[in-house]
Amino acid sequence: MRLPGLVVAGLLALPALAALSPEQRQQNLDSFDYVWKTIRDKHWSLPAGLDWNKTKDELRPKVEMAETREQARAAIREMIARLHQSHFNIVPEDVYDSLHEAAEGQPAFDVRIIDDKVVVVTSQTPEVHPGWVVQKVRGTELAPKVQKAAAAIPDPGIRRVMAVRAALAAVGGAIGSTVNIEFLDGSNQPVVKEIEEKAPRGKPVKFGYLPEQHVWFDSSQSDNIGYTRWNIFMDPTAVSSRFADAVQSCRACDGFIIDIRGNPGGIGGMAMGMAGWFISEPNKRLGVMKTRDTEVKFVILPRPETFDGPLAILVDEGSASTSEIFAGGMKDLGRARIFGTRTAGAALPSVFERLPNGDGFQYAIANYISEGGKPLEANGVVPDVEVKLTRQALLAGHDPAREAAVEWIKSQRKASK
Repeated sequence: MRLPGLVVAGLLALPALAALSPEQRQQNLDSFDYVWKTIRDKHWSLPAGLDWNKTKDELRPKVEMAETREQARAAIREMIARLHQSHFNIVPEDVYDSLHEAAEGQPAFDVRIIDDKVVVVTSQTPEVHPGWVVQKVRGTELAPKVQKAAAAIPDPGIRRVMAVRAALAAVGGAIGSTVNIEFLDGSNQPVVKEIEEKAPRGKPVKFGYLPEQHVWFDSSQSDNIGYTRWNIFMDPTAVSSRFADAVQSCRACDGFIIDIRGNPGGIGGMAMGMAGWFISEPNKRLGVMKTRDTEVKFVILPRPETFDGPLAILVDEGSASTSEIFAGGMKDLGRARIFGTRTAGAALPSVFERLPNGDGFQYAIANYISEGGKPLEANGVVPDVEVKLTRQALLAGHDPAREAAVEWIKSQRKASK
């Protein structure tokens, strides 16, 4: 998955309803042409019955006659809507800019969005506690900013991912500086904290044309059950090595839990190697990805000694791309039981680019079909056991999905005795 962040020199944001200058009209036309040509040249297979040349001839005049940025944007959106596919979006310039604000530092707590607007702390730090709601950042209400970012994205799956990005961008800042944040505590009382901005957790990693990412990996064992979690499928040498160590050290465990909640994906090939620690049969696949020119079969690479005990995978709406391929494939093969909430439905590799008029353009470059024969795009992976995270659970110190996975593994242990 090519993550958002491929930004070239930007333009000044323009009010959506402002009259257009001749230069701005030309930028809108250039943007329409770029979107049309990119889809013509890079789409894996345009839908049957869609005449792409006729679509251009029909809709380009709407951009020529547009009196506002929003009218031009609507015409471009109408064009890509003819595809009837997700991962093709036009993001207004101001929203695109807010999602790509460069912030070196972040507060030391993690967040998740509940009910599409409530930004909730999900990790413990000396300053804040799980279940606290982030109300204001630097004196500005956070929820409207998150909702605006979400409203700009038609795809439900991408919308949720972008909403989290908007929340993280809002709380970020220069490393060593402080940010004033108002929370609602467990008693729904406002609490104001000055939070220090710290370097992002993990190791900075650059891969190909993807923007730099900080990659971290956690593993542990408790009650003879293994547990591992990492934030993104990147840094394959380090992450795959630590994953292998976690599985091998747990060969006698009663079960194993893989937590990919909030993991947006990354390098697809890593999923094949990781799955090989749990699949001993040869010629098994997680699915197939097709571009215009190639077909990539996600063939699992079995290890000499695999873990054959109960395997649980935790997912949520922030699990996307490679995370969905991994979870969906293992579910289709009957090798893992999935806990949590439906994934993002954003399995396709996609690119974000800046258009000549300043808007962002997202487009997919391949199609993915799971081993079960179904597209994950826009559908996502449906858990075997749906377990929603609530603020009440966080305030009580519970992780419902992980706890449900542990109980299932224990039930399998009792059944085998």
